[in-house]
Amino acid sequence: MSRTYQWTFPLPRTHTGILQGNGTLGTLIWGGGSTLCITLGRADFWDHRGGLEWKPQMNFADIRAALEANDGQRLKQMFDKPQPAPGTPARPSVLPLGRLELTFDTRHALQRGVLDLETGQVAVYLTGENGHDHKVLIDLSMQRPVVAVRYPRDLGVPQVKCVTAWSYVGDYLKSIGFASPEAFEETTFAAETLEGVEEPSLYEEVTLSGWVQERPADRPVCVGYRLGGEELWMAVDYGPTAADAQKAVAKLIETDRIRGAVELLGQNTRWFSEYWGAGAKVSIPNPALQFLFDYGMYKFAGLTAPHGVAATLQGPWIEEYQMPPWSSDYHFNINVQMCYSPAYRGNHLDHLRPLFDMVWSWRDKLRQNAKLFVGVDDGYTMPHAVDDRGVNMGGFWTGTIDHGCTAWVGKMMFDYYLYGGDVQFLRDVAYPFMVGGMRVYEAMLEKGPDGRYRLPVSVSPEYRGSQLDAWGRNASFQLACIHWLCAALIRASEVLGVQAKPIWNELRDNLPKAALIKSPAGDRIGLWEGTDLEESHRHHSHLAGLVPFDVIDPADPLWKPIVDQSITHWIATGMGRWSGWCMSWASQLHTRMGNADMAELIIQTWQKVFTNQGHGTLHDCHFPGFTLIGAGASCSPTTRSEIMQMDAGMGTTAAILDMLLHSRQGVNYLFAGAPGTWAEVEFSDLLAEGGFGVSARRDRGVVSQLHVQSRVGGTFRLHNPWPEINGVRQASILRATGRRDRVTGAVIAVEMMPGETVQIFAAP
Repeated sequence: MSRTYQWTFPLPRTHTGILQGNGTLGTLIWGGGSTLCITLGRADFWDHRGGLEWKPQMNFADIRAALEANDGQRLKQMFDKPQPAPGTPARPSVLPLGRLELTFDTRHALQRGVLDLETGQVAVYLTGENGHDHKVLIDLSMQRPVVAVRYPRDLGVPQVKCVTAWSYVGDYLKSIGFASPEAFEETTFAAETLEGVEEPSLYEEVTLSGWVQERPADRPVCVGYRLGGEELWMAVDYGPTAADAQKAVAKLIETDRIRGAVELLGQNTRWFSEYWGAGAKVSIPNPALQFLFDYGMYKFAGLTAPHGVAATLQGPWIEEYQMPPWSSDYHFNINVQMCYSPAYRGNHLDHLRPLFDMVWSWRDKLRQNAKLFVGVDDGYTMPHAVDDRGVNMGGFWTGTIDHGCTAWVGKMMFDYYLYGGDVQFLRDVAYPFMVGGMRVYEAMLEKGPDGRYRLPVSVSPEYRGSQLDAWGRNASFQLACIHWLCAALIRASEVLGVQAKPIWNELRDNLPKAALIKSPAGDRIGLWEGTDLEESHRHHSHLAGLVPFDVIDPADPLWKPIVDQSITHWIATGMGRWSGWCMSWASQLHTRMGNADMAELIIQTWQKVFTNQGHGTLHDCHFPGFTLIGAGASCSPTTRSEIMQMDAGMGTTAAILDMLLHSRQGVNYLFAGAPGTWAEVEFSDLLAEGGFGVSARRDRGVVSQLHVQSRVGGTFRLHNPWPEINGVRQASILRATGRRDRVTGAVIAVEMMPGETVQIFAAP
C-alpha cells in the first residue's frame, strides 16, 4: 500500500482539520495564513460527576402500568433526576482540552497538508514570498500521548500560543466547580526528578511550558510542550497532583525527544505496517469511495487502537470551543456499534477488546440494573447512553429501557467469536453476557393463551423521542434482537457443549419476527403493532431484522413480498429527517436488496451532505435542502457549531466492505453492492464469518479470481456468483494438494481444514 491524501488550506475550523489519533490522544491539524493550529483531545478526559443510577421505581411492571394508564406524570417521576447540587453537573462528560497555535513568519502561508497513510505523518507546506515551499512534519506517537513537530531552520522558530478550552467554556466549567487552568512558561525540571527517563546523562534539566487543568473529582491533566532547535514536542498526561501531571508530561517529552523524532516516525511506520498488512485491502474504480475507505480505515486505527480507550462518539478528537455534544459518551443504540463496525470484515478484531473489557468490567452494575428493572438476579441491562464507568446519563426513558442496546453489544461479542474463533472468549464473556441479556427479555415477555409470546411494552430507538406514546407491543427492533439472541445462544451452546435453555427454542418458534402492518399493497414491517413508519426517521430500526441482525432473509419466499413492501414504503417516506450516521445503514440495506447503484449513491450523497471541506464527518447536514436534521433557519457552518461524530465515517467504511462481501443466513455474497459500472474491482484479506480470509476480483461483471483461507477450519458457504450454464450453476474448487472438485447449485459449500487455502472459479 502506498497512499497519500492532500488537504488544501485554509482549513478554517477545528473539525475541518486533518486527524491523527492513537486511541487515547488525538490531534486535529488546521489553520490558515501563517498560523498552524493543533487541537488536542483525550478520549479519557472525563468529569465523572452526575448521571442517574437505576432506581427501584424504574421497574418494568410500574413502567408498563404508567404507560398503559397514559400517566405521563408518573412516568416522568420515575426517570427524573434530582436537580444537581450547586457547582455540580447533571451528567458526566468528556471535557475539551485546547490547542496550540504555531505562528510562523508572516511572509509564509499555509498551502496544503499531506497525510501519509503508511506512517500517520502529516506534512504541512507553507509557501514563502519567493514561492519556495517549507515543510512542517507532525507525528503523533501510536504508543504514547506525545506529538513531535519538526520545521526547517529557514522557516524560523514559530511563536507558540496556548488556547485553552477555558477561553470558550470557562463560564460553564466555573459554574460546575472547576477552577481556571494554571498556565506555566519555561518551568524547569531537574533530571533526577524525572524517574524512568531513558539516558538521563544526555541532559541536566527539562524546560516545559503549557497549562494544567484540575478537575473537582478526577486527576489533574497537563498539556505541556518543549520548543527548541527545529522541533516542538508536546504531550498530555495526568498525575495525582498538578505537579505530578507536569512531571509526567516532562518525562514523556524528554524520553521521546532523546530517542528522536526519526525514531518516533520509525515506530509509527512499524505500527502502521502491521496494521495495514493485517487488514482488508480494496481497489475500487470510484475514487470518492476509495478515499472514504482508505481514510476511514486510517481513522479507525486512531479511534480504536488496541492499547487505547474504548471509542466514544468522538473518540480522541474533542473540539476546544464547546462542550462535546451528548458528552461524547457511549451510545449503545447504534453509535458504538457503528464506530466498531469496520473491525470485523476489515480484519482488525483486536481493536474490539478495549470495548469488551470495559463493558465486562461493568457487569456488577449491569446485573443490579437488571434486578431493579425486571427482578432477576442473573440478568444484564445496559442503558443506551453511559460514561466509561457505565453510569446512565439519564432523562431519556425510552433509551433507558431499550434493552436492544444490551442485545446489540451481545451481538458484537458473538461476532467477535464468529469472525475470529476465540472459544475462550465465547465461554468466559460473550456467552454469559448473552445469557444475561436474554434473561431480561425472558422476564419482559408474556405468553398468551394461544401459546404465542409477545413483548407487551417495547420501544424502537428514538422513534417519537420520549413522548408518552413512544412505545407499543412487539416493536420490530426488539423482536429482531430476541430472535438473534435465541439463534446465537443455541449455536453457542452447541459450540461450548452446554445445554441450551428450552425457552430459547420455544421463543424462536412462537414469537413473531416483526410487527406486520396491513396495507392495500400487502403486509409490511412496522415499528410495533399498529404503528407504521409514519414519516422519515433516522433510525431504520424496524428493518433491523434484515441488517444488522439478519433474522429475516429477503430472498425467503415467505418474507420477500413483505420485505419488498417494507423497503418500498421506507423509500416513500424519504430522507428528509435522516442524520449522517443513518446513511451507511441505508446503504447496507440496499446492498442486501441487490440494489448496488443505490448503495453507491447513498455513500456519495453522505459524503456531499454530511462531511465538511476537511472531510470531518457530521451528525447534522453541512448545508440545507437534503434533510431537516441540523437545517433550521441556516445550515451554514460559519453560523453554527459543527457536531462531529465518528459513527457515520466508520459505518460508511463498513458499508463499502459490505458492498464487496457480506453474509446472509450464513451464506457469503460477493460484490452484491458493487455497481455494474465498476469494470474492475477487487479486494483481499476481507474477513468472513467463520474466520475465513477472502480475496476476490471481478472483471466486467464476472468474478475472475476467488481465494479463501480458513483460519480455524469449517464450512465456507458462498452464493454462487457465476451464471447458469444450460440451466445449472457450476463452479470448480482447487485445493493446494492439486485436487479439483466440481460443485453445482446456488450455494457452494466448501469444507476446509485450519490453515487451508482454496481457489474457487467458474467451471469451464
